[in-house]
Amino acid sequence: MAKIQEQCRQCRREGEKLFLKGERCSSQKCAVFRRSYAPGIHGLASGRRKMSDYGIQLREKQKVKRIYGVLEKQFRNYYKKAERKRGLTGELLLQTLEMRLDNVVYRMGFAPSRRTAKQIVGHGHFTVNSKKVDVPSYELKAGDKLEVKKSSQKNPYFSRMKDKKDTIEISWLIVDLAKLRGEVKSVPAREDLDPNIQEQLIVELYSK
Repeated sequence: MAKIQEQCRQCRREGEKLFLKGERCSSQKCAVFRRSYAPGIHGLASGRRKMSDYGIQLREKQKVKRIYGVLEKQFRNYYKKAERKRGLTGELLLQTLEMRLDNVVYRMGFAPSRRTAKQIVGHGHFTVNSKKVDVPSYELKAGDKLEVKKSSQKNPYFSRMKDKKDTIEISWLIVDLAKLRGEVKSVPAREDLDPNIQEQLIVELYSK
């Protein structure tokens, strides 16, 4: 229960659903739905204060960190990596985060949340191009094939997925839940990513 509350507080702090708890986030139990103000004794009052430009930029960075479940140092390294590439730094940053193995496992429907995806990847349930990978931050590339390890397919958690009728429609991914596998068709374009993220604010923050 404590972990649920901790994650719900993160969503309340950002003032929007970050979908950290899977199905709970889409139900009436969602903390943002029930208490749409920041946590803490000053939560209601904080919503009436106008934030500075720096505060807005910082909150956006914190929001994205929480969505993808990465730490500050890790996030900064992703930003530096994106900055060295040719193109829009903010968009490249989001693409790098999306191509993390734990995120792709979540996007493909093998986990209800990124936190759960991180756990099942860490337990060694997946192969990438037929090789076992248990590092959640492993960066996938276009053309990489992802599959639940043969010995793990008998696990009740995964065997139940074979009967699911859900269709995963994501333009940059190919998913076959019945066969417990998928493929990264391409690097996601900006229109494929979360429209609520304002990555330019993060670029402005790190450019100071």
